[in-house]
Amino acid sequence: MKDVTLEFARKLMIDFASLTGLEPVSDDPKRYLWTDAFAVCNYLELARLLNDEIYVDLALRLVDQVHHTLGKHRNDDPRTGWLSGLKDEEGELHPTSGGLRIGKKLNERKPDEPYDDGLEWDQDGQYYHYLTKWMHALNRVARVTEDQKYNLWAVELAQSAHSAFTYLSPSGRKTMHWKMSIDLSYPLVPSMGQHDPLDGFVTYNELEVAAEDLGLSKSLAGEIAEIKDICKGSYLTTNDPLGIGGLLSDASRVAQLMMKGLEYGDLLETILDSGLLGMKSFGQENILRLPPHYRLAFRELGLSIGLHGIEKLQDEMEENSNLFGSFSMKQVESLVKYVPVGKSIENFWMKEENRKTINWTEHREINMVMLATSLIPGRFYNI
Repeated sequence: MKDVTLEFARKLMIDFASLTGLEPVSDDPKRYLWTDAFAVCNYLELARLLNDEIYVDLALRLVDQVHHTLGKHRNDDPRTGWLSGLKDEEGELHPTSGGLRIGKKLNERKPDEPYDDGLEWDQDGQYYHYLTKWMHALNRVARVTEDQKYNLWAVELAQSAHSAFTYLSPSGRKTMHWKMSIDLSYPLVPSMGQHDPLDGFVTYNELEVAAEDLGLSKSLAGEIAEIKDICKGSYLTTNDPLGIGGLLSDASRVAQLMMKGLEYGDLLETILDSGLLGMKSFGQENILRLPPHYRLAFRELGLSIGLHGIEKLQDEMEENSNLFGSFSMKQVESLVKYVPVGKSIENFWMKEENRKTINWTEHREINMVMLATSLIPGRFYNI
């Protein structure tokens, strides 16, 4: 890796720590679950690349701050304490058992308040796909530190999220809500996220494999069976760059799980096929030719992060060719041709003049962190 790229990513993450109240520590930190999940992985990767434990310390402090901010009720809420309702000492031992808030600016919509599509995006609650990102981040910490508690917290989060977000539909089949209330007692957006079941299935399996490696008992068999059934018949193809990137990231994790001995039938090929269709559709829209004030950096950077996963996947397939079919290997070869797209996205947003627009500054923290992830994706991609 070029020193200039590493230094650019390092500075982004140092600035992020300062802007959000991580370092120096603020009494009122600015925490947002999706961004913080990527940030944890970034700090772990900086520690590896720079051989400096200060970044592991930042990752651990960020985990603690997220749990004590987003694992508890809002300052403008009459409710106090852990979302789970546990007493202080018990909550410290199980900080994720009540889930974690998104970290939106506005309080959640109450059950008797009318739904407002525009307003809902700024209102708090819990998103399933944010929770799976945090499960992954916790699991990465467990792997790096070899501390079992982080995997246990990830598993407890998986159990509470799965129980709250899944429900039996009138047809008799389980499905999922997209957004739940802060205390997980009622749905805020009842429809299901397109990739939520896949993210959950892959993440639950990741946690189980890590638990076994860390000497813990497996405990998500029921949840895995249920979410696998929810995945059946899912339409995965999308032209949204963030969604495509998520698919490519899941493909990389599925391949790593296969190398751990898990069997997934044609799941990898299905994900790769959807990723290919998405890339072809995205390429026809010419979004990357627009000026910066028309573009959303974090959505594009989700794609560039995913394309790094495809590069990793190609290397893994070459080293373990006996585990992968020729068709999936050809799919990856086709996707690797799009890697320059990811490089162009990174180069575009590394230019200072492109980071002065309102679209960058309004989403500054998430843009900074995801750009850093794209530049130093190593720890994010390991399971």
